[in-house]
Amino acid sequence: MGRFVFKLPDIGEGIAESEIAQWRVKVGDVIAEDQPLVDMLTDKAAVEISSPVSGKILELRGKEGDMAPVGGPLVIIEVEGEGTPEADVPAAPVPKVAAPAPAAKPEVSAPTAVIAPESPEPASVPIAIVASAIAPGVPRAAGEKPLASPAVRKRAQDLGIALQYVPGSGPAGQITHADLDGFIARGTAPVANPASSALAPRTSVEPIKVIGMRRKIAEAMQRSKQRIPHFAYVEEVDVTELESLRNKLNADYGKERGKLTLLPFLVRALANAIVRYPQVNVTFDDDAGIAYRHAALHIGIATQTPNGLVVPVVRHAEAMDLWQCSAEIRRLATAAREGKAKREELSGSTMTITSLGALGGIVTTPVINAPEVAIVGVNKMVERPMVRAGQVVIRTMMNLSSCFDHRMVDGYNAAEFIQDVRGQLEHPATLFVG
Repeated sequence: MGRFVFKLPDIGEGIAESEIAQWRVKVGDVIAEDQPLVDMLTDKAAVEISSPVSGKILELRGKEGDMAPVGGPLVIIEVEGEGTPEADVPAAPVPKVAAPAPAAKPEVSAPTAVIAPESPEPASVPIAIVASAIAPGVPRAAGEKPLASPAVRKRAQDLGIALQYVPGSGPAGQITHADLDGFIARGTAPVANPASSALAPRTSVEPIKVIGMRRKIAEAMQRSKQRIPHFAYVEEVDVTELESLRNKLNADYGKERGKLTLLPFLVRALANAIVRYPQVNVTFDDDAGIAYRHAALHIGIATQTPNGLVVPVVRHAEAMDLWQCSAEIRRLATAAREGKAKREELSGSTMTITSLGALGGIVTTPVINAPEVAIVGVNKMVERPMVRAGQVVIRTMMNLSSCFDHRMVDGYNAAEFIQDVRGQLEHPATLFVG
């Protein structure tokens, strides 16, 4: 048997290192050739890396959130035959372990994340917890924080269970849902007073390391707000006639062509409007001082995924009919949510649409997806009494919230552009005459 050193390959985009987003294997696993090993995160997407050999996992070099250099050792695999020459197998780095200060409370840097990983970092686990085997009903020692995911903590709080008394069977003594179930079944749970538990002060502070897609999103949003002077413009749109048309098309053609949402109609309106207002369909390289005006509309559709916000791109939306556009939006959204979107499907947009669906609120101020200079946000539709021809009538209304890069787009031009889009949506026949 030999040891094979799998090194991080060049995954394109001219990068020198990549972040470990998610391990797909663990030490001791027996794997087959082409089996996924790890997801590596670039600026654009998570890239699945597969094993070139079959064998047994001996070492994983790095944990989720760590940066791995291209060409550096990533996984050590036991294989049949000679494997990698022994001289080329680097020794695993020895982590530095600081002696714990018995009386001092460890300092924690200010938390900067709002989304927690499922489990705490292994490095943050006290040695006493790693080796603990807590008997039911026996509390942990003072200062020992029970390890549990946010979901487990929330469930325990709802049940009135003190996690201090719950033994954990997970890695490093982490408490799982199964541990809670067993603890409840044994009937040994010290339960807080249900009447007063909701009013008890909560004093815990949990430091969260910002890693993976959340870190990439944070960096992109920070750059956008730091470098782009945002100009916001909000306009309400009467979509009564548009909704009537959409419902009619879905009733007549939905079964064979697929259901239409509002988005394909909005994309069509944007594609028509940029012909008259090309200054909003621009990408701006502010480092080089060059603005690129695009004839094509490559529209980004902001999509919420389990790993965070991504923006898949509908290319040449100007050349698609309503059903083609709708089908492409669905395909890209599904691929993004399943983590299967290709890198080229997540870049190259010239304008972005963002929508929160039923949670769309009244007004939003979306952040521009650099290097674009415009983003259009869809807010929720509501029925409201409106005055039309001197009569109070019920109409379906929706706000469009847009932001523009004021370096490239003047306020007057931005307002003209949105008014053009509004006119098309309020008179949907004009969507099909250019």
